[in-house]
Amino acid sequence: MGKISKKILIGLSWNVSIDIPDFNKSIIIFAPHTSYLDGFFGKLFLMQTDLNYKFLSKKEFFKFPLKYFFRLYGSIPVSENKEYINEVVDIINKTEKIHIILSPEGQLAKTNHWKKGFYYMAKGANIPITVAYIDYNKKEIGIKGVIRDTSDIKKTMIEVSNLYRNVSAKHPSEFTLDKRFS
Repeated sequence: MGKISKKILIGLSWNVSIDIPDFNKSIIIFAPHTSYLDGFFGKLFLMQTDLNYKFLSKKEFFKFPLKYFFRLYGSIPVSENKEYINEVVDIINKTEKIHIILSPEGQLAKTNHWKKGFYYMAKGANIPITVAYIDYNKKEIGIKGVIRDTSDIKKTMIEVSNLYRNVSAKHPSEFTLDKRFS
């Protein structure tokens, strides 16, 4: 499937940077997220890797018939309450190799107040944060960097904002960095 997904992306004139760090576990944040196409391109990108990955999706999406699509896509359901952070940390701790993927914005709609659950998951499981991106102006998709030191939330969130600073969304007017850390 990786060769097919690569051909699709190249056929659509996308540049792919598959410089995946060599570790067994991470939280992968993927932004900007302003269109459902982001998930499609992100899935094509991930299919080219050897990663064991799972997407986090709202529990409400796992109703018939959509639950079958989301499971095939590689999603796991999470609740909206803060308990989901502990649920994900438990999944990470019980699995030898896993990368959890989510949008730091937490939604498709424009927000300048990003969710910090990804930070608490990484810190709770003592794993790095891999910063993935999709840039529609440059037609690039890949990894911007890895944040290994998650000891300070403010420092981590500033680093995340800096990595996404010049990335262009599908719908640029719908993407903004977290105003608290940019």
